[in-house]
Amino acid sequence: MLVLLPPSEGKATGGTGEPVDVARLALPGLAAARETVLTELVELCSGDEEKAAGVLGLSPGLRGEVSKNAGLRTAGTRPAGEVYTGVLYDALGLATLTPAARRAAGRSLLVLSGLWGAVRVDDAIPSYRCSMGVKLPGAGALGAFWRGPMAEAMPGAAGDGLVLDLRSAAYAAAWKPKGELAERTATVRVLQSRTVDGVEKRSVVSHFNKATKGRMVRDLLTAGADPASPAELADALRDLGYVVEGGAPERAGRPWALDVVVTEL
Repeated sequence: MLVLLPPSEGKATGGTGEPVDVARLALPGLAAARETVLTELVELCSGDEEKAAGVLGLSPGLRGEVSKNAGLRTAGTRPAGEVYTGVLYDALGLATLTPAARRAAGRSLLVLSGLWGAVRVDDAIPSYRCSMGVKLPGAGALGAFWRGPMAEAMPGAAGDGLVLDLRSAAYAAAWKPKGELAERTATVRVLQSRTVDGVEKRSVVSHFNKATKGRMVRDLLTAGADPASPAELADALRDLGYVVEGGAPERAGRPWALDVVVTEL
């Protein structure tokens, strides 16, 4: 099982590991593209701060991210699973998994990134600021920039098993599975169910969505679940107490679309 996660906007700082070596990151086929984005991002942030902040979409309170990006070549690193923070990663709780579940996380989880393309949670990276929605002066829109390299690298990363796609829309745009691979891919939408005046209403709520996806991945890892298909994934989630709706697509060559319905976190 390969689980695709979005990164977090906020990231932990203070890494003490050796500076990043893009050749040693997972999916080595992305190395050249990573070097291109990294070089341009460092150059951008080493110049006019106002311009860099505009390109990165930073508010005045986040201008410190520009200088942080300028020093990415020499910055200390830490495992990506520690760099990414926020609601989803808090609910996932990598640091508190059992040893077996943590090893499974290292094999199964892949975090999409505007800077790195994709990294494993054990890859050593520095804290950075560069979302997939950024449009760099040279590389252009990163969502489009990564499509070619990701199309080459991702099928090998997926292997012949299930792909559980939990990415947000901006990161999903960088790679879309096709054909047979799409048919063993499942996307998950989290819906909050509320009863208003005796009528059930469902809505997508960001906090519920992120927290539930993190908890869901944690539960799968902790249970040692390794579903081989979207249908087996739906069954595994139901066995873990989740309310799962949806199923196979109407047309061949499309991912499964599953809804997980929750009433509380």
